[in-house]
Amino acid sequence: MILLVRADREFLCAPGDEVHTDLGVVEVPTDVAPGDVVESHLGEAFSVRALRGPDLFQHLERTGAPMMPKDIGLVVGHTGVAAGDRVLDAGTGTGVLAAYLGRAGAEVLTFEQDPDFADVARENMELAEVAERVTVRAGDVTDHLEELSGFDLLTLDTADAATVVEQAPSLLVSGGFVAVYSPFVESAREVELAARDADLEDIETIETIQRRMDFDDRGSRPTTKGVGHTGYLTFARKL
Repeated sequence: MILLVRADREFLCAPGDEVHTDLGVVEVPTDVAPGDVVESHLGEAFSVRALRGPDLFQHLERTGAPMMPKDIGLVVGHTGVAAGDRVLDAGTGTGVLAAYLGRAGAEVLTFEQDPDFADVARENMELAEVAERVTVRAGDVTDHLEELSGFDLLTLDTADAATVVEQAPSLLVSGGFVAVYSPFVESAREVELAARDADLEDIETIETIQRRMDFDDRGSRPTTKGVGHTGYLTFARKL
């Protein structure tokens, strides 16, 4: 898949597609490549761009609020997840996190309780070109914990995350990480306490805040627009 880009407009498509836009119809060449410029039948030019991780956040079909790129960056940075790692993920939702991890080269098994949401996530993995590395299973991960083991990373975005964290020692390899996203501080507290009870190490809970900067003739300051807070991330590690 590629993107056709013109100023603030983006159109997701594939080589050979016919794309209808407000600036005319674009016949996308079958041999189109990133960096090319194509024109609509009205002579309007569009740049061709490769689909990358941040673009997935904008263009994957959504079944709920996906994890923000800044939160995914913290997960990657804190855990060092890399190509060849095995990841157990629960709370797939749209699948943005799973797609990012798959594009990093990790092998991901992700559980989504809603079968319809799981179907959408599978389609999103195809779009992200990671379907060979990301397996989406419909169901509750807690029903399968006894049969799962040997993971380098456990990522959770579920209401019962604390219950899964209690089982982390049997799910992870030595040195493996846990990363849990919590929308509310009460659930973050439950997760951290569960990590302590499970004798995990390097336990840390952080609030994720990001503010854009405004620069103008009057001076420089953080923007007053938008919401900088998204949630809480708890990290822990098995010895």
